[in-house]
Amino acid sequence: MIVGVPKEIKDNEARVGVTPAGVKALTEAGHKVLVETQAGAQSGFPDDDYQNAGAEIVGDAGDVWRHAEMIVKVKEPIESEYVYFHEGLVLFTYLHLAPVPELTNKLLEAKVIGIAYETVRDRQGNLPLLTPMSEVAGRMSVQVGASYLERERGGRGILLGGVPGVPPAQVAILGGGVVGTNAARIALGLGARTTLIDVNLNRLRELEDIFGGRLYTLASNSYNIAQVTREAELVIGGVLIPGATAPKLVSRAMVSQMKKGAVIVDVAIDQGGCVETAHPTSHSDPSYKVDGVVHYCVTNMPGAVPHTSTLALTNSTFPYLLRLANMGAREALKQDAGLAEGLNTWLGTLTYRGVAESQHRAWTASASVLA
Repeated sequence: MIVGVPKEIKDNEARVGVTPAGVKALTEAGHKVLVETQAGAQSGFPDDDYQNAGAEIVGDAGDVWRHAEMIVKVKEPIESEYVYFHEGLVLFTYLHLAPVPELTNKLLEAKVIGIAYETVRDRQGNLPLLTPMSEVAGRMSVQVGASYLERERGGRGILLGGVPGVPPAQVAILGGGVVGTNAARIALGLGARTTLIDVNLNRLRELEDIFGGRLYTLASNSYNIAQVTREAELVIGGVLIPGATAPKLVSRAMVSQMKKGAVIVDVAIDQGGCVETAHPTSHSDPSYKVDGVVHYCVTNMPGAVPHTSTLALTNSTFPYLLRLANMGAREALKQDAGLAEGLNTWLGTLTYRGVAESQHRAWTASASVLA
């Protein structure tokens, strides 16, 4: 198979879909790998490393897309890349289609086989390709929030952990999944008074045990959310419905009741965000204020630490990539039900329920289109 690795062009996105180690494994398995020049440079992988591993370095992104049978990326394609779509192309990347109907349309029109990292499942039902970036984003969310609490960045001028004689900041985390757990780990480590809200009471019990009672937990309902956001200096949104639009847990009215200079970091923004006043931002223009509350809603947070993020991501994605290359998309998807959960579009058919429900479209289960 011819595998293409284009350079990411989303704002300040410095990660890359395949490392030189992955190229070596692919070429040793008999595949051809086309890597756009400088695709891995910002992640610490220069062209020479790819070339030495057996890749062909290509100067033009269009040539990578046109000649490849499978494209491996990190982030969803943006508008300037839509022209490269062609029938039968396998696209293996984060897609986050639910809030982006235009991209869904283009993938369906071009009959692209779109396999989304964020909906692939393992045998335990976990999301193995979403987990590493959720770990990074969860940990980053507290670092970012602490930075934006500084006065010169629009915040309240509060040190997250406080000092002796001065109380720490209050942090509210929405969601007890991978993002929320990692955010809690960092917030508690910095000394913040941290409260986590989740709808799953068993998960709250687990987190109480994990953090030895240092983490405050609350059952998720609108009353509790309103109360903790009103008291918090930093609110982190980490809720997830796999493949579907995130629920709006924090309303505009709740935001208006928050402290002036408080900070919201909506990590769920890739799936539309869990805060009503949140809209996607970029690393170039990351924040804005609503009712005096700072909003940070960058859709590719882990791109700010590309070396760590690329290694963490490709550690998880590469086994699936190699399987797709060795077996072909149809056979690999038929033999691995968890990988088939990642199939969002198949040759003009929408195959993922969460996207279909978010966009009010018809859909067909992956098992049917693969049969």
